[in-house]
Amino acid sequence: MNTTTVNPVLRAAPAPPAEAAAYFRASLAFHADVTDVAAALAADGDPGFVLVDCRSTESWDQGHIPGAVHLPTALMPEQAGRLLDPAVPVVTYCWGPGCNGATRAALALAELGYRVKEMLGGFEYWVREGFAHETWQGTERRAADPLTAPVDAGDCGC
Repeated sequence: MNTTTVNPVLRAAPAPPAEAAAYFRASLAFHADVTDVAAALAADGDPGFVLVDCRSTESWDQGHIPGAVHLPTALMPEQAGRLLDPAVPVVTYCWGPGCNGATRAALALAELGYRVKEMLGGFEYWVREGFAHETWQGTERRAADPLTAPVDAGDCGC
């Protein structure tokens, strides 16, 4: 009797290349990463999107990304039309990868008719990658965490 043990990675076979390409292409339509958002915001001119922090006021005061619009998810139905232009894409963020608040906010905005992406990593990775953030006390910037950002390079090369 010949039994073959398949490791946990390959227990479910990889998708065929065309299906994988479609999936990953679609993923990029729904997600943006922290470094790309930071680069777009730092470039001269209009980044072409508005960044929305969907957390509570207490969380916003603790720290937020400069230039972001504060719009808690619960207030989106009543305030999005006043704060956001429906013609401008929106990128949502929340605390971090352990939180699905940005996903819930993106869903709420999509249901209101906005084109939206979610920023992967959220505020946590914004800070961990060494980008400036604002608090109720002023602007802060921490050193980049070498586990999330290259130490001696301009970008990660990905």
